[in-house]
Amino acid sequence: MDYLLTEEQKMARDMARKFSDNELKPIADRLDREHTHSPEVLKALGEMGVMGVAVPVEYGGGGMDYISYAMIVTEISRGCGGTGVIVAAHNSLYCYPVLKFGTEEQKERFLTPCASGESVGCYALTEADAGSDPAAMRTTAVLDGDSWVINGEKKFITNGNIADYCVFAAITDRSKGYKGISQFVCDVRETPGFKVGRVEEKLGINASGTAELVFEDARIPKDNILGAPGAGLRQMLETLDSGRISIASQALGIGRAVLEEATAYALERIQFGKPIAEYQAIQWKLADMATQLDAAELLIWRAAWLEDHGMPFEKEAAMAKLYASDVAMQASIEGIQVLGGYGYCKEYPMERHMRDVKITQIYEGTNEIQRMVIARNILGKRK
Repeated sequence: MDYLLTEEQKMARDMARKFSDNELKPIADRLDREHTHSPEVLKALGEMGVMGVAVPVEYGGGGMDYISYAMIVTEISRGCGGTGVIVAAHNSLYCYPVLKFGTEEQKERFLTPCASGESVGCYALTEADAGSDPAAMRTTAVLDGDSWVINGEKKFITNGNIADYCVFAAITDRSKGYKGISQFVCDVRETPGFKVGRVEEKLGINASGTAELVFEDARIPKDNILGAPGAGLRQMLETLDSGRISIASQALGIGRAVLEEATAYALERIQFGKPIAEYQAIQWKLADMATQLDAAELLIWRAAWLEDHGMPFEKEAAMAKLYASDVAMQASIEGIQVLGGYGYCKEYPMERHMRDVKITQIYEGTNEIQRMVIARNILGKRK
């Protein structure tokens, strides 16, 4: 589908693809096994502009478009799903809201170090009792003179264990419900009362840390609020729409890795005197994978194109995330089936792909939530 892309977009994709093949694939198994990320990889990605893909160059970013961003996340995730989500969360959930809703002073202070790759950012929304329902959050921000005093705990925060900067949501006026939610940005290294709590042991994406963030009478400057008090929900929804494109891209990348490895194995594995790729049962599995992954890619590109052109893309992002994660999950199941017993063993990366891709059906809004978003958009247009 190169005919749909500009030369600049192809260059961005090919750059990420080469890096993924040469730098990520050789170490992905180790990162998964050791439950760690590679600082050297993040530094190299920063130098390539990947840690601030769609951030303007004046703020240290790559100045690229969202289609390029989607392809870059796809290629990075093809090499390592965990590294893919580090890049995705950093770009979509941290850099995006600071760029979109921050003041010039906030962008200079909080965006430039992260977009340039010098530092890592995270986004803290989820709590133990507030996942799909942000109004149930308990974290509070109370204005005290020139400071906001923050109390609460955030759960399942991607990059939370390695982040220098954080965008987070808190209740500033509980009497207003959803309209009492605000968003803030801070340098966690300079925030007294902040600490990283538990780092989760997970099924997959082990190259990416998922942490609990704890605020105990933590103080941040009054000017660290993003936009006006009470604007947090609107900001969150827009941020998550953009983030869903990146998670769809992560799922697509893992799905692409599954298809490549299943195809290579099917051509090499001999049973009953010929490669298993010659059997229709295997061919149909590969054909279904390829068709569904290509369809997912087009859904992703459509959502990214709409975002690039400043058009509404909530429904399209939800469709892309829903479909890409579902078909990539199914591809991983079939990929293991193609490899048979070997697919179930850690000697091959196929079992890691299945563990990594499952989360894409859950975070950035479960797929059940995506269906609600899609239905709301459809029904709303009929009123």
